[in-house]
Amino acid sequence: MIAAFIITAVLSVAGFLFMQQDTFGKVPNGKRLERIKQSPNYKNGSFQNLSETPVQAENASMTGMLYDFINKPKNTVPPQPVPFIKSDLKAAAAEPAIYWFGHSSYLIKAHGYTVLVDPVLSGYAAPVSFMVKSFAGANNYTVSDLPEIDMLVISHDHYDHLDHETIVALKDKVKHFYVPLGVGAHLEEWGIPEAKITELDWWEDAAFDELTLTATPARHFSGRGLSRGKSLWASYVLQTPKYKVYIGGDSGYDTHFKSIGDKFGPFDIAILETGQYNKNWPYIHMMPEQTVQAAQDLQAEVLFPVHLGKFALALHTWDEPLQRVVKAAEEQQVKITTPIIGEPIVLGKQYPNQRWWTSKK
Repeated sequence: MIAAFIITAVLSVAGFLFMQQDTFGKVPNGKRLERIKQSPNYKNGSFQNLSETPVQAENASMTGMLYDFINKPKNTVPPQPVPFIKSDLKAAAAEPAIYWFGHSSYLIKAHGYTVLVDPVLSGYAAPVSFMVKSFAGANNYTVSDLPEIDMLVISHDHYDHLDHETIVALKDKVKHFYVPLGVGAHLEEWGIPEAKITELDWWEDAAFDELTLTATPARHFSGRGLSRGKSLWASYVLQTPKYKVYIGGDSGYDTHFKSIGDKFGPFDIAILETGQYNKNWPYIHMMPEQTVQAAQDLQAEVLFPVHLGKFALALHTWDEPLQRVVKAAEEQQVKITTPIIGEPIVLGKQYPNQRWWTSKK
């Protein structure tokens, strides 16, 4: 009976996923694949990191990971709704500002331009809507709240950074999409014209009027289905007429942070991942203390930790990343900003630091 139930459940999920196949996107082919094959970062049929990067730790085992999952903390999800502030994103910004939407999604408004990064506004970070649901209170911004977007920037194709539902809803609001090599295949599959997509390899740049975007290395991986490494992953340097912003994407700690800092630093702000880490995958995500070190390597004036506050993708308590990164930043005398969802960071002027994750209603 149990075996029959499991088989039925698996077949049901497989059938549902088949019906949702558009969500998976498309593997690069044709002229896109030919360009990919010319990349120095593409070898043996997939993109590679600068350093050897196993997805799992050498001593990780399925038995150990299953044990950790069964015994995970009870508070991987907040006990009460995450606080948020509903800002008017369509209003003209007097000064350059960043608005965070939880996890790794945020809007940058600077000098009359709008830059949207890794928008996931559907309420889930998975191929199907009943998996990896957002925390209560963390999904109160929708596509309708957004202004017209000049540049939409994607760091890589994982579901918590590239959301099919959000992209489809946004496509007519966006002037141009900027993505790592290969990710354009997903966008074209979802109805984005090729002329509106720029794909970048590491160290390549693109201009949008007065803004310059440079794709830089990250230590991670890609893939929306069973295959990995068919598209690239990236961090970015965004240069405006007055400010320099580091867009971190997802990355384990490595020497690339210092290389980027030496080439482009100092940065006015570094937006770096600080969550969904685990001892079993230490090379593809940073521990909070490493995030602080990365900010120092980048020569960042301010650290803005993200990749937290919206989804439970790891086994740590939901607020542990914030506790640890704030403590490490204080010890290393690194300036840090921790805004509430929707609360503006005003570059050069206003860096919210309320410990909102400790508040009680």
